[in-house]
Amino acid sequence: MTDEHLSLKYSDSGVSIDAANEALSSIKELVKRTFTENVLCDIGTFGAMFQLDVKQFSDPVLVSSVDGVGTKLKLAFMTGKHDTVGIDLVSHCVNDILVQGARPLFFLDYFSVGKLEPAVAIEVVRGLSAGCRYAACALIGGETAEMPDMYQPGEYDLAGTIVGIVDRSRIVDGSAIREGDVIVGLPSTGLHTNGYSLARKICFEVAGLKVTDEMPGVGRSVAEALMEPHISYAKLMQLVMSRVDVRGMAHITGGGITDNLPRILPEGLGAKIDLSSWVVPPLFRFLQEKGNVAELEMLHTFNMGQGFLFVIAEDQAKRLQETMDLAGQQYTFVGRIVAGDKKVQYTGEMTYADTSN
Repeated sequence: MTDEHLSLKYSDSGVSIDAANEALSSIKELVKRTFTENVLCDIGTFGAMFQLDVKQFSDPVLVSSVDGVGTKLKLAFMTGKHDTVGIDLVSHCVNDILVQGARPLFFLDYFSVGKLEPAVAIEVVRGLSAGCRYAACALIGGETAEMPDMYQPGEYDLAGTIVGIVDRSRIVDGSAIREGDVIVGLPSTGLHTNGYSLARKICFEVAGLKVTDEMPGVGRSVAEALMEPHISYAKLMQLVMSRVDVRGMAHITGGGITDNLPRILPEGLGAKIDLSSWVVPPLFRFLQEKGNVAELEMLHTFNMGQGFLFVIAEDQAKRLQETMDLAGQQYTFVGRIVAGDKKVQYTGEMTYADTSN
């Protein structure tokens, strides 16, 4: 038989439509759990439809963001744990639009892989669904792309887009920030989704650890410490904004406090952060000491235990304390707004959690 008489199928190129259909049928119920009454179509349609209810808004503005999980995915490949990276992705996107006062409406994901393994895809969507349910956000659509030769075996990429809404009069953009305002910090749950290239280098190349090894001084395995999901601050901050005048918010992602807080500062103002005002989790101490990383580099790479900052007037501090007590939430007054050129000044010395006991 000559080549011209060969009969090829799509599966011969490495793409399995059957595997995609198997995954889709299994994730439908996970996705439907996130649906609200505004979702007008089922999974599998060409386009997702969402009916926007604007009756509660006088001048509604849509706020959107797109992001990925970054090299934290490498930890998922190494550990075989795929049910939390979806939470990471949703939480990151939710927090990014939260800083402008928006609440999420719906989310769409993009999952691309060399060879589709339905069990892995289901776990990824399980995390996406959990993240969306926590944020009261509908997972209304997405794309699963099987692309042979684009990825190493067992690897994939994950990205997502979120759309939220805020009344124009309630947009938080930092323009109301004034000198003397107080900066409040909310604790992170770990690295969240940033700094993983450096963290992996320190843990696996410098320290020679395996994912199952205990991270020295941390009391958890490397996998547990590094895979801790990114937290969403939306529910808490929606409560805070309903009771307290919040003048600006910053999601502490890549670039740390150093780069992210200045993004919301008006001209002529800077920020002074007291590093002694909170106790830094031991994970960051291990990374700094084992990697011999300079303190300013740590502050420029990691969140250092502060995942979200917001700014209020000093006379709102008592009201904030009452709100946080009501919510049972930890928080820290980490600094103040000062005259400056949109930069962060650090004072005090970092204190790390004592893990000697």
